[in-house]
Amino acid sequence: MTRLQRVTISALRQRLYHLLFDQRTHSSRRFEALCGLFALLSVIVIFIESGIGTTYHLTYDQWHAFVWLEVAFTLVFTLEYCLRVFCWPQPARYVFSFWGFIDLATILPFYVIMLWPQIGVEYLFAWRAMRVIRVLRILKILRLMPALNSLWGAIVNSRHQLIIFYAFISIVMIVAGALMYGIEGPVNGFTTLSTSVYWAIVTVTTVGYGDITPHTAPGRMVASLLILIGYSVIAIPTGIISAQMTSEFQKRRQERVCPHCKQRDHEPRAHYCNACGTALPNQK
Repeated sequence: MTRLQRVTISALRQRLYHLLFDQRTHSSRRFEALCGLFALLSVIVIFIESGIGTTYHLTYDQWHAFVWLEVAFTLVFTLEYCLRVFCWPQPARYVFSFWGFIDLATILPFYVIMLWPQIGVEYLFAWRAMRVIRVLRILKILRLMPALNSLWGAIVNSRHQLIIFYAFISIVMIVAGALMYGIEGPVNGFTTLSTSVYWAIVTVTTVGYGDITPHTAPGRMVASLLILIGYSVIAIPTGIISAQMTSEFQKRRQERVCPHCKQRDHEPRAHYCNACGTALPNQK
């Protein structure tokens, strides 16, 4: 490979990188919106295929139309996935990243069905149903919304408090499950410790399926206590995240945003944007 060819490939990879990953550009945002639209359309087609196929007896040509639509969507997503791997500076890191797994999962079910057509009927329906994973690609569009970024930042900043809270709730569930296993026993449906913990989780979330219920007075007292604790399961995490979001909104009000590329996270004494070099507005 000559030096000119290497330079050409490098320039092509750089242009593709800005198109596929640089969310500050209008072209990248439009491309993400287009991919999200394709994902939404493919999921709609899957639901239509499932509903019509269950209700009506489709002819071969009608089924063939759904197959060709699936092939078209899969080829588009496959091409996008290959281009993302090609233009990423370290392709292995993208392949094993969260969004890399999502992009791979959107095309994998189709190729599994095509490469192993002798797969069992129960597994065939499972793999076909997995195509709705494509709806997760719409999350890429939501990344472009400032409100979602604020929500995600609040969750990340409050992760330590949330981990401690849910660890405490998990301990309470295990203790309550052990108590109910000892109080009620297999006679009243609490056959194993895991079943008792399952009952405790269902009770503390105030779902109450009713498949397992306490029959003794001590068991009902434990159930009543768990129901009261269940209200804090909703209230406490909501309060923690709300406080962090309020702090995040106050912080963003004081941040300076580049008027050209909308870049944030500038140094307090910076006069120019660290991405495009545009003069920053003065601090209020």
